[in-house]
Amino acid sequence: MAKRAAPEVNAGSMADIAFLLLIFFLVTTTIEKDKGLLRSLPPIDDSVVEPPIIKQKNLFTVQIGRDGRLLVEDEIMEMKDLRQAAIDFLDNGGGTNAAGESCTYCKGERLSDSSDHPDKAIISMKHDRETPYEQYMDVQNELVAAYNILREREAERLYRKYYPNADKVFTAMLEEKEKNQFNKDEVLNERIDAVKKLIPMKLSEAEPDKN
Repeated sequence: MAKRAAPEVNAGSMADIAFLLLIFFLVTTTIEKDKGLLRSLPPIDDSVVEPPIIKQKNLFTVQIGRDGRLLVEDEIMEMKDLRQAAIDFLDNGGGTNAAGESCTYCKGERLSDSSDHPDKAIISMKHDRETPYEQYMDVQNELVAAYNILREREAERLYRKYYPNADKVFTAMLEEKEKNQFNKDEVLNERIDAVKKLIPMKLSEAEPDKN
């Protein structure tokens, strides 16, 4: 008796199913995003320039220990108080007209032992190599938030009439720039730069302690 030939299996439908499953997994799979800080690095400058002399009162020191303890101006501080302390320092406006360092838009207490002007105020951050990453990120966020609050205030003062319905004027300006990134709006860019010039972000990070 002759053997019957085994019927061929049509694998075309199997390929279609595998392709559909692949698309399904690509669409539904969520990819974890790494946390980070957005920073624009300055351009490389090969010229030799002597570092400017910085008055001690224009320097705001923030240190994070390996145990996460926060030292601000050599005094222990809670994280919840860091943002306001940074704002008070940046907005102090203790400079005098005679020295050409007077800040007409600052609303601080104008203490003689704190920063002269936002343009001269520098926040110096230092951490240990074993500092918890979460603590490091929290400190960075609080310091950047201090700058953003003051920038929002100045944008509100200067440009609110152009953004009557915006909750935050400076944020609205940045969002508008992001939407129109391929169509340069010179007026918008000038306004953003004007706010940044009033409250420049001078956040310095020292080398971490080796011990």
